[in-house]
Amino acid sequence: MNVKKIPDIIIGRLPVYLRALQRMADNGAKTTSSQELGEHVGISAAQIRKDISQFGEFGKQGTGYSIQFLIDKLREILKVDRVWDVVLIGAGDLGHALANYNGFQNRGFRVVAIFDNDKNKVGQKIGEFTVEDTDTMLERIKSMGVKIAMTTVPASAAQEVADKLVQAGVRAILNYAPVSLNVPENVKVQYTDPSTNLQRMTYYL
Repeated sequence: MNVKKIPDIIIGRLPVYLRALQRMADNGAKTTSSQELGEHVGISAAQIRKDISQFGEFGKQGTGYSIQFLIDKLREILKVDRVWDVVLIGAGDLGHALANYNGFQNRGFRVVAIFDNDKNKVGQKIGEFTVEDTDTMLERIKSMGVKIAMTTVPASAAQEVADKLVQAGVRAILNYAPVSLNVPENVKVQYTDPSTNLQRMTYYL
């Protein structure tokens, strides 16, 4: 399987399928159909079959999908059949919320450190974490071997932080700042800007 050939829009739908399947499993369901899964996620059965078939044959005509088998396969494809360490840059309100969010662990992620450049915040406790100085970020991330970062810094600081993260060996950045980042081709950036998402929705109101 050549990962590069799979369109990003399909990869983006896989976590949606995974979340719905996990809910079904939690409710005691053992098997599902593309039709039923489609009703859960608002995507056509044909599209779901097409998406999943990109990675092999996981269901049988007439009997549908084994939910647990499909969960295991999607976790394997998304590489969340293990736990990834994540660093968080920015200890403001959003940083606090993300640090205290308990939904990462069972989805394959674990926050291991929080950094901020505000000397008043450095040394403060956020849950089980002590906020560390961004001056030490480069060496700390390198020594921990962390590949994923979430940034909740102001737009003006986002590029500088991204440059340091890339230097430290980070390969994936979830960016909450409302600004596009320049990173090397081998680094993946995902943007989460609530304002942009709201603007996308108001078009339909």
